[in-house]
Amino acid sequence: MPTLLPALRLTATIVLLLGAFPALAQSGRVTTSFDPGWRFLKGDAAGAEAPAFPDSAWKSVAVPHDWSIEGPYDKANPSGRGGGYLPSGVSWYRKQFTLPAGEAGRRVRIEFDGVMANSDVWINGVHLGKRPYGYVNFSLDLSAHLKFGKGQANVIAVRTDTTVQPASRYYTGAGIFRHVKLVSTAPVHFGAGGVFVSTPNAGADNASLRLQADVVNESASGARYTLRTTIVDPDGKTLQTIETAQTVAPGQSATLEQAGAVKAPQRWSPSQPALYRAVSVLLNGNAVLDEQSTTFGIRDAKFEAATGFWLNGVNLKIKGVCLHHDAGALGAAVPLDAWRRRFTLLRQAGVNAIRTSHNQVAAEFLDLADSMGFMVMDETFDTWTAAKHNGEKGYNLNFKTWWEADTRAMILRDRNHPSIILYSVGNEIHDNLDNPEGFQKYKMQQDLVHQLDPTRPVTMALFRPALSKVYQNGFVETMDIVGQNYRESELVAAHLAKPARKVIGTENGHTSAAWLAMRDNAFVAGQFLWVGFDYLGEADWPATTYDQGLFDRAGNWKPRGLQRRSWWSSEPVVHIVRNNDNGGAGSWVNDWTPTDMQTYDDAKVEVYSNAEEVELFLNGQSLGAKALPKDAAPRAWNVTFAPGKLRAVGRNGGQEVAAEELVTAGPAARIELTSSRPKLSAAFDDAAFVTARLVDAKGVTVPNGGQEISFAVAGPGALAALDNGDINSHASYQGTACVAAAGKCLAVVKATATGSAITLKASVKGLPPASLSIATAPAAP
Repeated sequence: MPTLLPALRLTATIVLLLGAFPALAQSGRVTTSFDPGWRFLKGDAAGAEAPAFPDSAWKSVAVPHDWSIEGPYDKANPSGRGGGYLPSGVSWYRKQFTLPAGEAGRRVRIEFDGVMANSDVWINGVHLGKRPYGYVNFSLDLSAHLKFGKGQANVIAVRTDTTVQPASRYYTGAGIFRHVKLVSTAPVHFGAGGVFVSTPNAGADNASLRLQADVVNESASGARYTLRTTIVDPDGKTLQTIETAQTVAPGQSATLEQAGAVKAPQRWSPSQPALYRAVSVLLNGNAVLDEQSTTFGIRDAKFEAATGFWLNGVNLKIKGVCLHHDAGALGAAVPLDAWRRRFTLLRQAGVNAIRTSHNQVAAEFLDLADSMGFMVMDETFDTWTAAKHNGEKGYNLNFKTWWEADTRAMILRDRNHPSIILYSVGNEIHDNLDNPEGFQKYKMQQDLVHQLDPTRPVTMALFRPALSKVYQNGFVETMDIVGQNYRESELVAAHLAKPARKVIGTENGHTSAAWLAMRDNAFVAGQFLWVGFDYLGEADWPATTYDQGLFDRAGNWKPRGLQRRSWWSSEPVVHIVRNNDNGGAGSWVNDWTPTDMQTYDDAKVEVYSNAEEVELFLNGQSLGAKALPKDAAPRAWNVTFAPGKLRAVGRNGGQEVAAEELVTAGPAARIELTSSRPKLSAAFDDAAFVTARLVDAKGVTVPNGGQEISFAVAGPGALAALDNGDINSHASYQGTACVAAAGKCLAVVKATATGSAITLKASVKGLPPASLSIATAPAAP
């Protein structure tokens, strides 16, 4: 079934190139990308907020921009273990722009999707505000301080400060690391709440719609305003138009409500992520004041105490992973193609849900979850008021002052996403939950979320509940859903003790016992593995990266990912792993090429498979067949190593349904380049992920050795990053060479212009060079 990609909530989108604001319509809403054309300084500069401050020597950058990922790595960096030993400190961004005279009298706001961290913003030397929390979206009204007309320059200045460390237990990045927009509206316009679409009834035959539009009148007079909303289905067909009129007095705001219905709706689900649009126009007579296009989904989601999670009448296990906001070598400024690639890999592993640990994610991340069919647990904070080790100077310093504004901003922005099935207001909170103050801290957050979005339940990721006594003191009875990290048997026992409790694993390990606690108990709604991808930070030097992902930083499958695929995938799966060292020593690897074939003879082999029977062959000779254990444990063989082919065949009902073959590699003979996409535009969210593999004469990946692969780009492109996934590597991600790990390196290529092809060349000493061509084209409108 075709789906609509999330529509932009605007009437026009205009790319700002040279700092000059385009000629704007005098009615409606105009949203302009404010990403290009910034001047950047890494360091502090007294007086840099002043319009006349000389910044011509500063670096020219576009945002999103994360300067911390540029390094260098240093054990002495104040960010320490949590920040991955990458730099922190002060930075400045400045941008000059002009506005036509006709814009005077309109409301002009700047919208930041995220600035890391402790940001201060000035317009024409006037301080507009500060926002400590780097992950939150925020908007500032520029109107009263702007200059209009030809030659009247405006200067916006942003100071960021990550000096106070350790500020996080995991990598944050630094700078204006998400998108920025300039929004111009009439004085009467949609407010911060925008248009909220909910579906009180989402039956298969008929769905009811409820629309609530937040309207603000910043004009000098009141009037009776009309809200006209058109409902568009996933195929682009207009279903109905609804009109409502209401008077809004000057200086006041109001909520305009509408109701509608959709017959035989295409309901949103992971297998059919159908997306509708509500195009809402605010009118004064025939004059268009504002317009917003709201993407939404129709789905019936609920949690039941006895049977777990239900979606559209189907009892569904939530098979989730936790994800941090960085993308390895790209840092915190993540193009959407990085998430698209990662989501695709997670889907192959059988994952259907994501926990946004432990903070608000970028808006486009949720748009992608909507369109690709991933359910989401949307989370606010890693700390309340109590500090955590290796992040003692984090959000705990700001919670009391900022929790309400930050929570409000997240819920108002996110509540239309059909992917979101659950909110979380905290992760492993160390505040005392065994006293009235602890109860109140949770309740005030849950109450605010319910006020802003009454359609979804709220949880938090409980930390060692037996010690905090939350199962005995009544705390969990105040939660919509009881969420617990790890200790799965304890969560099961908590439900069995009081079967009215709705329970979910909010963070879980990779063990069989953890998986079986969900598989074998209908009341456990699901779980979220820690983690989907390796992430920067939370590692002890010389490591810079937490390495318990299903995939490494560069997107390579890890053995635990292959095993999870055998447990969670609905497709037949067979994967072979062996201990890297002789006699069962060393880590698990997915190859048949020992480091030292002269001494390697005792291979401990396991096969991850969901097939009823697996038979293992070495060089064509059967080593026996084994049935699927009741606990889905790996099937193991002791194999006397011999070079050649190790093949595992999975069968259901006696018929082969899946197979994998590992072949002993010879010496490296060439470089093989493969790209995630054949064509790029120069848009920030476009990126080609090119894997460079060292292969032998037969095309088998050579996993051993550490050859350095050098990269060069010709044409309208650039290397955005290089990575090999090695958690102990301290090499720059912005270099031109990468040491192969397990025979591979990842090069991220971006287009800087369009019109001709980009050529990526890879070379290794002693091997013929390889090249790959990537076409370029303008971005789709």
